[in-house]
Amino acid sequence: MSYGDIFLGGVIGTAILILFDAGVCAAVTLRFSKARASGWIVIAFGWGFAVLAGAYTAAPLSGGHLNPAVTVGIAVDTGTWDKVWVYLLGQMVGAMLGAVLAYLVYLAQFQANVREGGTREGTADEPTPTLGIFSTIPEIRNPVANLITEIVATIALVLPILAFGRNTGIGIGRIPGEEAGVYGSGISVLLVSFLVVGIGLSLGGPTGYAINPARDLGPRIVHTFLPIPNKGTSDWGYAWIPVVGPLAGGLLAGLVYHAAF
Repeated sequence: MSYGDIFLGGVIGTAILILFDAGVCAAVTLRFSKARASGWIVIAFGWGFAVLAGAYTAAPLSGGHLNPAVTVGIAVDTGTWDKVWVYLLGQMVGAMLGAVLAYLVYLAQFQANVREGGTREGTADEPTPTLGIFSTIPEIRNPVANLITEIVATIALVLPILAFGRNTGIGIGRIPGEEAGVYGSGISVLLVSFLVVGIGLSLGGPTGYAINPARDLGPRIVHTFLPIPNKGTSDWGYAWIPVVGPLAGGLLAGLVYHAAF
């Protein structure tokens, strides 16, 4: 893969990922959305479909990482680091682009995030803080516990992804070492999508399961600058946890996989 393909694949795939991800969170959160208050299960499945769309789209260009933690885990396992920075750059640019696109899709709803006449504080008609649409917020702010949650949840993501990679028959594209015209089934991305749904349902409650530094940091930067009424804080004091935790989890998953397999 060329540097250009890796960067372009990272931008396109991660932009699709965040468009779907921030989109489902906006749908569930914002007033005047037809999906408002539809719940955590909708978010978890929306996240899974986000991975499905983004990774399948980017796979022919860049392998469909879309996540610095996955890129780091693969690099630790393979010992190949020379292109890691290109993957990470594409993922960050794509994450910010996807956040802007999601904002534009829900522009009218974001602009309507204002206090209306007769609105009482604490009611469903009150303006809504919007950071949770773009980035993660812990339910209980405990840095040690939050960091552990993100590390463990990311290991639960990256370790199976590395295991899926051992089975070339479920990958995308021609199977290495096989005759021309022999291709993998392509279901590996589908399996990862269901894996992400499972992580959201099982491990997402404490922190909102960032499990992807670009997915959290890129949209958080965008949220800081978007002209959203009553948007609330971008919570930069917490921002290091959904970056450090997933990177540490990806690193540990790579080490465990390399040692065990």
